[in-house]
Formats: sequence, structure tokens, C-alpha cells
Amino acid sequence: MAVAQIPLPSAKPADGSTLFKQQCATCHTTNLSDPGRQGPSLFKIVGRPAGKADGFRYSAGFTEASFAWDDARLDAYLTNPQSVIPGSNMAYRQAKAETRAAIIAYLKELN
Repeated sequence: MAVAQIPLPSAKPADGSTLFKQQCATCHTTNLSDPGRQGPSLFKIVGRPAGKADGFRYSAGFTEASFAWDDARLDAYLTNPQSVIPGSNMAYRQAKAETRAAIIAYLKELN
């Protein structure tokens, strides 16, 4: 007996906005009008010097940071925050490259 095989639809690419809300929004906002949270607002993070968001008190590790956030730094930070900023308080780590890429793409939309 032959069984018809219907090709499965390809998986929908991850939506950065949804992933951000699920995985990041507990600690971060994406605007400057919401009250501060455990982490700084990520509005216009791409190109911003690390540890320099107005009104946020950063951990000691950020005081020595001397770079601006770009795709590569954000990717490395989301993979392992402490390897990029020793002393960072961020506990979140994302092992999946496609999830990191979707979140970074969303953050770039906020610039």
C-alpha cells in the first residue's frame, strides 16, 4: 500500500520581537519611557558605548568596557556575557545562533 507523502512546510524563522519579549523583557525595556528594570534599556543599543546608558547603574565590569555594541559583540555577549564583560551581572546565555541573530536583528530595528 502506497502512502502519499506531503512535504512539510519549512519552519517559520524566529521572530526577534517575540523572542525578545519571551527571553529578555523581564530585565530590559526597548524604550526610554518605561521604568528601569534589572538591566538597562536596549533602545538604540547598536552603536552605543558599552556601559553608557543614561540613568543606569552598571556592574563594576562595565566600567572598564571600551567598545561600542555591534553585531559581533552582541552575539558574543548573548552567548556568554562574562566572557565579554568580566563581572557582568547578566545570567542569561543563549546557545542557539539563530535565536541570537533574531534578537540582534530586532535590536537593530530599534535604532
